Amino acid sequence: MRVKEQRRPLVTRRPTLMNAESSRVITRPHIPGDRARIKRLIMQVLKLSDDDVHHLLEDVFHEFSARHRNFREALERNFERISENVPTRLTLTAEQRLLLGAYVTSEYSVEAAALFNPSIVPHPDQKGVDKGSLRFIMSFRGTGEGHISSIEFRSGIVDENQDIYFDPVSQYVATPEMHTDPVYQRLHFRRKLEELGARDRVMNHLLEGLGETFTFNELELQIKDLRSTKYRLKDKQHAIDTALWLARSNYEVIFRPDQPISERVLFPVSENESAGIEDARFVRFVDDDGSVTYYATYTAYNGFVILPQLLETNDFLTFRIHTLSGNAVQNKGMALFPRKIKGRYVMLSRQDGVNNYIMFSDSLRFWNDAVLLQEPVDPLEFVQIGNCGSPVETSEGWLALFHGVGPMRKYSIWAELLDIDDPSKIIGRLDGPILTPDEHERDGYVPNVVYSCGSMTHNGTLIVPYGIADQRCRVATLPIPALLSQLNAEQQT
Repeated sequence: MRVKEQRRPLVTRRPTLMNAESSRVITRPHIPGDRARIKRLIMQVLKLSDDDVHHLLEDVFHEFSARHRNFREALERNFERISENVPTRLTLTAEQRLLLGAYVTSEYSVEAAALFNPSIVPHPDQKGVDKGSLRFIMSFRGTGEGHISSIEFRSGIVDENQDIYFDPVSQYVATPEMHTDPVYQRLHFRRKLEELGARDRVMNHLLEGLGETFTFNELELQIKDLRSTKYRLKDKQHAIDTALWLARSNYEVIFRPDQPISERVLFPVSENESAGIEDARFVRFVDDDGSVTYYATYTAYNGFVILPQLLETNDFLTFRIHTLSGNAVQNKGMALFPRKIKGRYVMLSRQDGVNNYIMFSDSLRFWNDAVLLQEPVDPLEFVQIGNCGSPVETSEGWLALFHGVGPMRKYSIWAELLDIDDPSKIIGRLDGPILTPDEHERDGYVPNVVYSCGSMTHNGTLIVPYGIADQRCRVATLPIPALLSQLNAEQQT
C-alpha cells in the first residue's frame, strides 16, 4: 500500500498546558492490618498522657490541616472505621478520637504521576456567561501512587473568539460522601446477575419480594431470608456474594455545593474499581422530551478484570454509578451518542482491541449486540483503532474522532463522518490524522501518544482536549466548516 500524501492539518494547538500537581492530596483510610494490630494501636494511644495526646494532635493539625478542607471531619470519619475495636468499658476524649483518626489516615496525591485523557462538555450552569461565550467542564484521568486512577474536573470559558480561559484551580481536593442506602432497579439487577452466572432458582428466591425498585437495606433482608433456606450452601453463597458485589458496584455519591468543581474527585469506591477509574467519556445527553443528563462511560479496574460502568449526573454534585450489562459491554472504550437515533440509544465501542464497533439498544444500561464499524486501513493505524469520545452532531452528519496506533506504538487522532440517520455508515474520512505528537509532545510517561476522551462544538469550532504521553494535557481547535469540506472532498476523490 502506498502511503497517501497528507493535506495540511486544520488543527490549532492552544498554548495552555495542564500538568499534574502532586500537592493536590485527599485523605484516605489507612487501616493497619488485622483487628489485633488495630487494637494494639488503640491501646498504645490510650496509654499516652493527655498532654502527649494534645501535643501530638496539635502537630498533626499544624502540619496537615491547611492542606484539606474539613480536616477534623475526615479524622473523625476514619476513627469511626475502627471505633468498634475500642473496649466498651472505655470512654475516649475528643482528642483521643481525633488522634486515633490521624493514625488511620493517610494522604494520597491523586495526580502525582499524571493528568491525562480529558473530555469536555458544556457546563450545566450558563448563567452570567457573556453572549457568544460558553462555560465548560473538562474531566481528566488523574493517576497517583500505585497507578490508581480517578476522575478530576476543571472548568472554564471559551469566548466568541474561541479563546479558552480556565478558572483558577483550588489548592484543595476532596472526595464525595457516599449515599448509604441507594435505590436499585430489579430488571437491571436481574440481568446482571444472570450474566454473572447466579443460578436461576437461587437468584429468583433472592429477588422474590423485592419491588421494581429496592434499597440496599431491603436487599440485605432478602439475603437474610435466603440464608435460612435449604438450597445448597455453595449456591446460596455464590448468589449472596454476587448480589452484594453487584449492589456495591452501583452506588451514589454527593459533593458539597460549596466545593468548586476543581476540588471534586471521584476516587475508587467499590471493590471492582479498587485499582482505578479509567478514561471517563462524558457526554451531554438530550432525551426525547428535551431533558438533559450528563453521562460518562468509564472502565472500573480491580487489578485483574475490567468492568464497564455508566456514570450519571445532572449537576456534577450528585453522581450515580451503574453497571452496564449485555454481551457487548465486556471491554473498554465506549462512547455514547448525545441523543437517541430513531428511538434507540447508540454507542461506539471496542470489542476486540483492534477495530471500531457501534451498538444500538432500547435500554441505556443493556447492550447485547455490536456491529463492526471500521477496521484499520491506514499504515498509521495498523496496530489498532478506537474512538476518542462521543461523536458531535453537525449539519453534514456525526463528526467522530478516533485514534490510530502505528509503528513504534505512535498514536494519532483522526476524523470521520457518520450518517446522521444511520451512524453505522461512514460517509467521510480524512486521508491523514488531524493530530500526531509533535516534537514537544513525544516524551512522557507513555511516549508518542495523543489521546482524547471527548470533544465539543462552539460557534462552528470543534474543541478537542487531548492527553499528551499519558502525562499532561492541552487543547486543540478545528474549524468545523473547513473540516467538513475536507471530509467531503476526500470522500469524493
